[in-house]
Amino acid sequence: MGKIIQMAKAGKISIADLKKSMNKSMGIEAAHDLRQDNPTEVKEWIPTGSRWLDSIICKGKMAGVPVGKITEIAGLSSVGKSYLAVQIAAQAQKQGKFVVYYDAESAIDPKFLTDSGIDMNDNFLYVQAVSVELVLKGIEDMMDQYGHQQQFVFIWDSIAATPSDKDIEGDFNPQSSMAVKPRIFSKAFPKLTIPLANGQHTLVLVNQLKTNITSNIAEALTTPFIAPGGKAIEYFCSLRIWLTGRKSKASFVFDESGRRVGSEVKAKIKKSRFGTQDRMAVFQIRWGDRIGIMDEESWFEVIKQSESYRVGGGWCYIKDEKGTEQKFRSKEWTEKLKDKKFKELVMKIMDEELIKKFESTGSNIVPEDVED
Repeated sequence: MGKIIQMAKAGKISIADLKKSMNKSMGIEAAHDLRQDNPTEVKEWIPTGSRWLDSIICKGKMAGVPVGKITEIAGLSSVGKSYLAVQIAAQAQKQGKFVVYYDAESAIDPKFLTDSGIDMNDNFLYVQAVSVELVLKGIEDMMDQYGHQQQFVFIWDSIAATPSDKDIEGDFNPQSSMAVKPRIFSKAFPKLTIPLANGQHTLVLVNQLKTNITSNIAEALTTPFIAPGGKAIEYFCSLRIWLTGRKSKASFVFDESGRRVGSEVKAKIKKSRFGTQDRMAVFQIRWGDRIGIMDEESWFEVIKQSESYRVGGGWCYIKDEKGTEQKFRSKEWTEKLKDKKFKELVMKIMDEELIKKFESTGSNIVPEDVED
């Protein structure tokens, strides 16, 4: 720092010299010239598998899970949290990233992974989430040892089901380990945030929503669900996606034999540092003969709320920018999307409804028959 002090006294200090000196002194690239290098900016996004969801995450652009940040996917039981996480993992592999999947529930089946698009032979490591401490230590070590040569996507499924060392060593009395995990997260997440950003690594936390049991009636109505883990998750996640079901059995998807093979879920942006908090998307997650997010089926919900759409005489009509209408039957929606020009028109209308209108007016499509 001696040279910098001398230059400062002479009135000739520069940002570049100060940056170089500070980084050398700290032993880490922590000082940045934001005109050239902004470590807080999201430069890349991982698609979620749902175009509707990707459209509502970041104001003014098609996005997804932000690379270099911490994202939470929380949801009720059996709503599709792991399915969404695996879809994100498969998309990350396509981008050349190395996926490390921590599983606390011993519920991940190799066939399910491959059917969901995961390449088991390349850039994928399955790790049992033995304890919270070991998971966090493993993430830190991998970034430290290999982060300079490989982008990692860490998926932790789930943080609610992963015990702490104190849980493992203690008895079954819940009082003996109360609030242990929130304290661990409060220490760990500040420590991981900068290495994640600087190395362009991504941490996806899968969490379980629980009913908010409170004597405050107003709070119970406005906040029916809570996510365990403490305030650290709330503070350090750049994106929080909460999954809940649509009302009644209308949310269930059945096959021809009457067997339930999926659910229609609502994804709500609980928190977003990208200007889109409280926006919603609806899509099907299936686990029967077809596995994953049924993306194109959900687009019809968006189109139906567009001024370009109308219904008449049992037909559905979509109008392009020249005023020319294309007609189809609602039950033929997915088949109609095989028409390249029709699909391009649909995607253009979706971008207009979900991205451009929200950016200019703040208007938001809210699907009918959903729970808040």
